Amino acid sequence: MKQLLGIVVLGWNSIAFAQVESLSPLGSNPALHGQQATPAPEKALAGSFDSTFIYTSDTLSLPFFDEFSRNHFQQYEKDYAAPDLTRDKKYRLTTTGNVPLPADAKYAINQTFRKTVNIDQNTVTNTDLPSEQIKVGNLATYPVVYTTTTVYPAYTIYDTIDFPNDPDTLWMVTPDLVQDSATKFFLPLHDQNAYWLDDNAYHNYRFAVNPWSLGVVTFDGLDRNGRPYAFGTTTTGIADFLTSKPINMAPYSAADSVYFSFLYQPQGFGDEPEASDSLILEFYSPSLDQWEHRWSVSGSEVADFKKVMIPVTQEQFFESAFQFRFKNYGGLSGALDQFHIDYVQLKIASGYQDTLLEDFAFVYPVGSLLKDFTQVPWDHYKESPANRMTDAARVVVRVEKATNANAQDGKVQVWYNGVEEAPTPSFILEDVILTENSQTQDYEPHKVYDSTHNFSAGYSYDPTKPGTYATFDVVATASAQFPNNPENDSTFYQQHFRNVYAYDDGSAEAAYGITGAQARLAYRFTPYVDDSLIGIAMHFVPSVHDVSNKLFLLTVWDDNNGIPGDILYEDNFFSTRQPVYEYGMNDFTAYYFVNDQKIPTTGTFYVGFRQLDADRLNLGFDRNIDNSAQAVYSVDNGGTWITSDISGSMMMRPIFSTALDAELSVPENALSETLFGIYPNPVHDILHLRVDASRYAGAMLFDIQGKCIAQLPATQLELDMSTYTPGIYIIRDVQSGATQKISKQ
Repeated sequence: MKQLLGIVVLGWNSIAFAQVESLSPLGSNPALHGQQATPAPEKALAGSFDSTFIYTSDTLSLPFFDEFSRNHFQQYEKDYAAPDLTRDKKYRLTTTGNVPLPADAKYAINQTFRKTVNIDQNTVTNTDLPSEQIKVGNLATYPVVYTTTTVYPAYTIYDTIDFPNDPDTLWMVTPDLVQDSATKFFLPLHDQNAYWLDDNAYHNYRFAVNPWSLGVVTFDGLDRNGRPYAFGTTTTGIADFLTSKPINMAPYSAADSVYFSFLYQPQGFGDEPEASDSLILEFYSPSLDQWEHRWSVSGSEVADFKKVMIPVTQEQFFESAFQFRFKNYGGLSGALDQFHIDYVQLKIASGYQDTLLEDFAFVYPVGSLLKDFTQVPWDHYKESPANRMTDAARVVVRVEKATNANAQDGKVQVWYNGVEEAPTPSFILEDVILTENSQTQDYEPHKVYDSTHNFSAGYSYDPTKPGTYATFDVVATASAQFPNNPENDSTFYQQHFRNVYAYDDGSAEAAYGITGAQARLAYRFTPYVDDSLIGIAMHFVPSVHDVSNKLFLLTVWDDNNGIPGDILYEDNFFSTRQPVYEYGMNDFTAYYFVNDQKIPTTGTFYVGFRQLDADRLNLGFDRNIDNSAQAVYSVDNGGTWITSDISGSMMMRPIFSTALDAELSVPENALSETLFGIYPNPVHDILHLRVDASRYAGAMLFDIQGKCIAQLPATQLELDMSTYTPGIYIIRDVQSGATQKISKQ
């Protein structure tokens, strides 16, 4: 998607309803922010290679197989106590014979002198101090390059003839050259459970559509930390790499029928790659020391995973350090032009007729066992636990086998604080797959089975557990009755109970919003019990363009026969809100109501906002769980409400007043005059700001239409308004969010 950061592209707009509601790709990946898998080594000596590591990869053997149900990326750790660690210490200054000079060695690079001072005659005679030659190394690069250099003593000698035999030595405060050292560490890798040398591509369980098993690797325009390779541009180029460890192919030859195979899918739940984008496979020849192109595919719209099988026949690949790598070509400014791969395999005795593998696997993780929600307040569940378990838990499995396979039961087990809940197992997934008449059937080969299971009877989360919140660990298992890869026969899920209701799974695959000045977006909730709201938690994500300076008003409505009715709460214009981008998995910004208000609710209600500008506000959007029926919007001031036409869940959660309030530190009134004040008001020319200097970080001035017309840095405590048109303005403290109304005369 070459023009992401400038327009909303047709590939995403094609799923928009009348161009009012729409999705766009993520501008970054919050799931990776702050979670760098292989941290860069820190340097003890700035600007040098000191304390950095060079890792020597171990070698894998055939067969090579990874279906990405687990993370097999190599982790790089600085282990100074490793028994096979070696080191190479280099000194900055040595003799011409390569002997390190003493630690206190200091030199000047320009001639220094012995100055003979005759006070009576008012003369100074300079005598050159002796030079010497040493080697000076550049510790910024490894290996170190040394240059033979002529140097001089790093001092000047003053000899006054009136004081014979009593010269003074004046050392340079900052000598040109001082002794220093840097150490490079070398550590062999020994992790045979790590298959990949880099982690630029994204291992995940959420971006692929109907993968063959749990987990894929996604290629896009984001780096290993989830940030764009080239922010704010339309630049295209090579982005992610996924490189295998060396593989010992020396024992084999073309006669062994060696085949490389994998699955790939364009787009998935992400951004559609164009025909000019591509996914590329390369093989490495150790003897030639070069990567050779073996396969590539152009971008296209989402489709089922396709199988690729490539024979390995060239002699140069049957060596002891063969490697392969995937890379993608596409947009570099976001989660763009996505491809997903799965089931990467390299084995002997294979062929085009090979069915690739035999496996029985979960396609998606089993999610919340609660009815309708992924999270609810613990207080609410404890008060009303009856009939809260789902009667339609979705289980999606795939059978990859040449012939039919017998059906079998699965199970779900639940733990609390490491202790399994009774009964054991907690619940049986009977037959896993049922026909329409509830008769068991054999699994057919190469097929996906999508079924739902009733958890409304039997086990339920124990409401007697103590505390203000609770977390349960849920494991679903459905083992195959034939030999297969067992890693994806089970899935793990954590059921959290906090102080919110949630429809989403905590991860965003896209940015969602509506367009239109004064447009309203509302989300329907029917809680377990009547209670009071204290705010709304929202997860905004960066996307097409930065809208973090746009304004909106929190709004709560009651229900009017399935659409928003009377307004129960709405921010006033002097307490407007702005999107805050979140950069962590399952991170939400809590927008509390003004003056710490608590809004009582009875039965069904709606939470959302009224946006002041026409721009989409880029609310995080979970495309793995569909709750679009609960989302409505209006572009005619609430006169008509339209149900969302885009499958997924908005990442918006109502916050209830529970026993967690104190722990979550509901903020004090942000409008306090003691934190942020102005004078005079009305104002003719100079407006003065009264602030708490320890908390003040600047301010923003808005006109009555909600447009930001001035930004004040933290050092500016007055504003010349003499040229402004008379009327009403709003000034907002950046740090606290406090606002004040200004009357300009």
